[in-house]
Amino acid sequence: MHPTEGDDAPDFEALLCDGETFRGTTLEAAGGDRGTVLVFFGFVFSAISDNWWRRYEAGDWHEFDDVPVYGVCRDGPYGINAFLRGIDSPFSVFADVDGEVADAYDLLVEREGMAGTKTPRRAVFVLDSEGVVQHAWSTDEWIHPVPVEELEESIEAL
Repeated sequence: MHPTEGDDAPDFEALLCDGETFRGTTLEAAGGDRGTVLVFFGFVFSAISDNWWRRYEAGDWHEFDDVPVYGVCRDGPYGINAFLRGIDSPFSVFADVDGEVADAYDLLVEREGMAGTKTPRRAVFVLDSEGVVQHAWSTDEWIHPVPVEELEESIEAL
């Protein structure tokens, strides 16, 4: 079962991609003064990813005070950077190439119709500055919208 409210979020190290560069970064080192938001998703260059990351930007998720929002997906750093440049995104995304981060969060699932391909279930975790989960949301539906208002309230409450 994925981490829930009150659980310590698993720390990890992965390549953090910003649209131009990538470097090995731990979740702890990337965290903001008030907390961090992790958005797990399937693949870059999908219509779903394009749509939702643009919505997060339109909702000013990149402007939360001292609470950075990071994506986590299975793509490699070059593809992630090309995606971020293509949508002119202000966000950074962790490259979970081997699926170890998604597995640590118990989100890794096999994709129907894509034999042997595992990606994280869509999920969002709001973590406080100590890495404790303050809000957790996940779905098995690949296109189900995230509860934006509910998540924004939990972020603002940090």
